[in-house]
Amino acid sequence: MDQNEQLLHGSLGPQSNNIVSMNPQDIAVGEWLNPPLALESSSSGFFVTAKEHSDFWRTTSYGFVHDSGHALLNDFPQDSSLEVSWILNYEQQFDQAGLMVWSDEEHWIKAGIEYADGSPQLGAVVTSVLSDWSVAPVSEWMNKEVHLRMSRSGDALTIRARCESDWQLVRLVPLDPSRNWKAGIHLASPSRAGLTVQFTSLTRGQPDHQLH
Repeated sequence: MDQNEQLLHGSLGPQSNNIVSMNPQDIAVGEWLNPPLALESSSSGFFVTAKEHSDFWRTTSYGFVHDSGHALLNDFPQDSSLEVSWILNYEQQFDQAGLMVWSDEEHWIKAGIEYADGSPQLGAVVTSVLSDWSVAPVSEWMNKEVHLRMSRSGDALTIRARCESDWQLVRLVPLDPSRNWKAGIHLASPSRAGLTVQFTSLTRGQPDHQLH
């Protein structure tokens, strides 16, 4: 098995358990929830190509259930955080990338930037049997490196993002502490083929002490 095959199957080394402080993580490590079409790792980042018509959604308004998006997941323990950065250079309807927090098909959260209605939109989908969706346009972030951070503490998940500025709150979400949760990079391409996302870093560490 060559390196790209190992990347595709999430088998390049063990997951680090050090969450005492924010530390770089190997973006390519984890277990794929729906392996993507292609992967490539280089000095400039981890390039992931989504399959055509991939997505995550459950029922609300649209009436369909889609469980075909891509996420590379590792354990997401209590009192920890996960942060990812990537290049926002996609501009086709519903192209999306960011982070996923996953328990099962009916309980998950995805957050990041999705291109919708002519603009990149910063937002989140929170699913507890049914999905909801919240967005805000961030057209000034286009073609820049963006950062997204998910912080788990107590019964809540705090989602924040930034691009060449201070962190801003995206969403505060209840997170059932009795469930097992995994988290990792996420991407999907509901409306086309050919989406490749350049992820540039992944770090893991302590939870945030403030919401804002």
